[in-house]
Amino acid sequence: MDPRKLSALLSSFVSQLLLLLLLFIDSNNSKDFVSDGNLFSVLNYLLSSQEIAATLSFVSVSRKRKRTHCLESDPEPIGEDGDPELGHRFGDDQVRLGLTRNPDSFNARFRMKSSTFEWLAGLLEPLLECRDPVGSPLNLSAELRLGIGLFRLATGSSYPEIAQRFGVSESVTRFCTKHLCRVLCTNFRFWVAFPSPEELKSVSLSFEQFTGLPNCCGVIDCTRFNIVNQNNGSIDSIAAQIVVDSSSRILSIVAGFKGDRDDSGVLKSSTLYKDIEEGRLLNSSPVLVNGVAISQYLVGDGGYTLLPWLMVPFVNVGPGSSERKFNVAHSAMRASALKTIASLKNWGILNKPMQEEVKAAVAVIGACSILHNVLLMREDDSALCERLGDYLVRDQSSQYYEEASLEENSIGKEASVIRDALATEAREAHVSSLGGDPRGSV
Repeated sequence: MDPRKLSALLSSFVSQLLLLLLLFIDSNNSKDFVSDGNLFSVLNYLLSSQEIAATLSFVSVSRKRKRTHCLESDPEPIGEDGDPELGHRFGDDQVRLGLTRNPDSFNARFRMKSSTFEWLAGLLEPLLECRDPVGSPLNLSAELRLGIGLFRLATGSSYPEIAQRFGVSESVTRFCTKHLCRVLCTNFRFWVAFPSPEELKSVSLSFEQFTGLPNCCGVIDCTRFNIVNQNNGSIDSIAAQIVVDSSSRILSIVAGFKGDRDDSGVLKSSTLYKDIEEGRLLNSSPVLVNGVAISQYLVGDGGYTLLPWLMVPFVNVGPGSSERKFNVAHSAMRASALKTIASLKNWGILNKPMQEEVKAAVAVIGACSILHNVLLMREDDSALCERLGDYLVRDQSSQYYEEASLEENSIGKEASVIRDALATEAREAHVSSLGGDPRGSV
């Protein structure tokens, strides 16, 4: 069998099997089964198989890609003196995508380096080429399909503009964009996956090394993306919740909630909240800090409720106080989430109201999130935002930072004890950062 067809078939099979397994677990709600170590072995095996399936195309010695899309007049070959802009035509055996001599021009069009583009095209080739619109074979190369979809995500250009630029029909641009999002969100969702308990150790260690606060497993935040209402043309918004590590890698994302729902409401409606509350996530042994057991936790802004596993800033803090030092450390950790949000909105399609249906818009958000992690993995900073600007400026006296967010019950009191202990640790870490062990005597 053709390696490309085999890899596409195997990749799709593994994806569906993994999805069915997760649905089976949820429907049975069996804590014993979830806690069984064999489950993680099965999941790891399936994810490994998924990656193997996605890369099977590389074993083919002669990779003959389809290159038959061309215009009536044959374009000139691209050489050192070729057009520095992205061409409107595509040649016999060469797609005039990024074979441009200007890296900045390529980055602006695809939000990635040409080397990343070629790597991604090779990885996705069997899945991009295995499906065409019913009754309308496209006969386009994987690079061209990927280029059309990426151009839409990277620039936010309209479908008619993209069709004219790439010399294809508008329906083809829509198909290539939606198919790319579908492939990424279905077959490569493991690129955005909450870490295993073992992997969380390195996540928490990275936070501790620059703040002194132990056992933090991520930063949670919520942002909104605008969408054009298909019925009346008004601007609506979609809320997306993310959890990131200290390097701005997305560990979890859920999107599709109405944008007028507040951050805490989005969290409580998400599966992440249910999984943590029911002990399926953040369930490793706690560490002792000043005699207080600190379980694994996330940090978030004052839009969230203080919980034993969710630390928010103090309000009305005094200069030089331990609470102030905690807020400084807290703010430093949250910067990674703000950077991630700013980077996602570097994708042109997410930086303005999307002309898509809600379901398609959610797929776009998911695809851009996966590509964000791909760029980090490839050490490609083309779409990463280094200047946070307004994202880093939050009004500390806003309505989100009210003491009313503290639940007056046993859970709220337990969370306050944990935060107070961490605040003392943050103060000690700040003082000892001038010299000595940042963990002090703990």
